[in-house]
Amino acid sequence: MEHASIGRCCRVALLASAVVGTLAVLGPVAIMGCAQGAAAQLAATPEAMAEYRRKLDVYRIARAAFDRRATGYWTAIADKRRLRIAKRRAGQPILLGDYVLIQPPVYAGPPRPVDPSAPQAPVTRRYVPVVGDFLQAATEYFHFVPERARSETDFKRAYARAAAAAGITREQAVRIYVFEAGGNGRYDVQAGLEYASPKARAISTALGYNQLLTTNTISILAHNGNRFVAALEARAATLSGAPRRAVERKLSALRRMIAFCRTVPNAWSAHERLARTPKGLGVHAMVLDIDVGPLLQTRKLLDSIEFARRKGYVAPLSAAELEMMNLTGDGNGFDMVTMPAEWRARVPTSNFFQRGGYERNPVAIRNNVVARLIAATNAHMDKQIQMPGARELAALFPRSP
Repeated sequence: MEHASIGRCCRVALLASAVVGTLAVLGPVAIMGCAQGAAAQLAATPEAMAEYRRKLDVYRIARAAFDRRATGYWTAIADKRRLRIAKRRAGQPILLGDYVLIQPPVYAGPPRPVDPSAPQAPVTRRYVPVVGDFLQAATEYFHFVPERARSETDFKRAYARAAAAAGITREQAVRIYVFEAGGNGRYDVQAGLEYASPKARAISTALGYNQLLTTNTISILAHNGNRFVAALEARAATLSGAPRRAVERKLSALRRMIAFCRTVPNAWSAHERLARTPKGLGVHAMVLDIDVGPLLQTRKLLDSIEFARRKGYVAPLSAAELEMMNLTGDGNGFDMVTMPAEWRARVPTSNFFQRGGYERNPVAIRNNVVARLIAATNAHMDKQIQMPGARELAALFPRSP
C-alpha cells in the first residue's frame, strides 16, 4: 500500500510538472483550462465516478417525475387560458373553475451531481447592451443623436405634459414611475444599473421611467409612429432657423426608424427579432430624446388603458392594475383586472405567465395569488412615493382645471 501511494504521488507530481512546463506556451486561458483538467483527472477516481453515477441515477428519476408533474400543470394553465379567451370572444361569463386553482409543483429532489471527470466550465454572463450601445447604433444606422434633456427636471416636465395630455392621471404616472424606475430614477435609468456599484450590470434593455424594452420601442413605433411624426411636425411648425432644422433632422431619422420597424409583421415576436439586431438597438436610443422619449413612455401606458377600453372596461385603472398589464401583458393583466375581488385571494399568479417567465419571476412566485401580488405592488409604490424624484414628478404634473 505504501508503494502504491508513493507511485500515485509520483504520477501526480509528474502531471503537475507537465502542466507547469506548458504554461509559457499556452498562455493564461489555457493555463486555467489545464489546471481545471488536471484537477478533474485527479478527482475522477473509480470510487468517485461510481458515486457520481449513483447520484445521477437518483437525480434523473426524481427530475423526470417532477417534469411530468410540471408539464401537466403548465399544459393545464395554457388550456385554461385558451378557454377563457374563447369564452370572452363568445361573450360568455368567466367562472372560477376556468382557472387552475393549485400552485405549480416545486422541485424538491436532489440537485444534479457534479461530474468529477469534467472540467468546471467558466461562469459566463450574456452581454446585455447598454445606453452607449444604443447611442452608437443610432449614429451608425440612422445618423441620429438624441437631443438630451438639459436636466432631469426638464425631462420630467416634458413627460408630465405628455402623460396629462394623453389622459393619464398623476397617480397612475407617478406610482408606475416609482415601481418601474424607483423613486429617484432618471430618464436614462436601465434595469440593473439603478444604483452606482462596481458590480452593477444591466439585466435587460429596459430603459427610462416606464422601463421600455427595445422590443417595446420597436412595437410602439410600428403601431403609432404616425402619431409621433405628427407631433414633431407640429413642433417644427412653431420654430424657425437652426432649431427648426434640428427638429426636421430628427423627423427624418424618426421616419427611417419607423420604416425599419415596419419591415416585419406587426407582431411582438417579429418585433423581438428586430430588437436583437444592431439596427434595432439604434431605434431604442429614441427613448432618450427630449421630444420623442416622453411620447414613447406615455404610449406604453396608454396602450394598456386603450386595450382595456376596447374590451369594454371603462372604469379607471389603478396604478397597480395598470402595472399588472405591464407585468404580464395586456391580455393577462386585463384578466386579473376584471376578476371579481373575492377570487383574487384564490387564483394563483401562475395563471398569467408562461412557465419560463414565472420561474424567472421571484415576485410572482413569492406573491403567488393575485390579491397578494397586487397588494405587494401597491405596498412598493406606497413606500417609494415620497422619494424626491417621485415628489418632483408629481409637482410637475399639470394641475387639473
